[in-house]
Amino acid sequence: MTTKQKDGKGRRRTFDLDAALAAGQRLFHDQGYAAVGVAALTEAIGIKPPSFYAAFGSKAGFFQRVAERYANATLRADEILTPGRPPVEALEDLLRQAALQYASEPCGAGCLVLENARSADEGGIIAGALMERRRQEVRDFVRQTHPQRADVVADYVVAVMSGLSASARRGLDRQRLLAIADNGSTGLGSLLASDQRGSGEADSTADDREGGR
Repeated sequence: MTTKQKDGKGRRRTFDLDAALAAGQRLFHDQGYAAVGVAALTEAIGIKPPSFYAAFGSKAGFFQRVAERYANATLRADEILTPGRPPVEALEDLLRQAALQYASEPCGAGCLVLENARSADEGGIIAGALMERRRQEVRDFVRQTHPQRADVVADYVVAVMSGLSASARRGLDRQRLLAIADNGSTGLGSLLASDQRGSGEADSTADDREGGR
């Protein structure tokens, strides 16, 4: 997409929106939201600050576009957490795909959203909202089969993904990240099995009550 904005002298400046967002993603992913200034962004995009503010409103507005673009293009949970798929299998796939993604990011290891969500600045707020959206996707999927465990499983999955991202940033290679993901999948099995045990115990208790009448 090509975007046209007027610069401070009224001239029209043209830049490619997708290329601009990709350039911003590289900077934010490599350095983090707080370390990237508007001067660095405009230089990377190839426009002047007035055109930048006219197009995006602010650095935070630009980061919102970048983070949304990243979240929509990477690790598509809607294609992994499909209805009817066994939950442990689907969530294991999600964790393994996360490990592979975080190890091979061309802009820098780890997850752009999860890494920036650790901050308390504007970027952290924006990234945190996107992280919560991922948590909700997992919660909604698990609730279909294990409603009593949906919250704790969603928290667990996001925590493992955050650990995978941080480990990738520290330089762990693909095989070590996959090992972490596989171990995390073992924990998922335990969490979901506990829900089944609880349901079975509840059914048994109900049967006992019925038999005693």
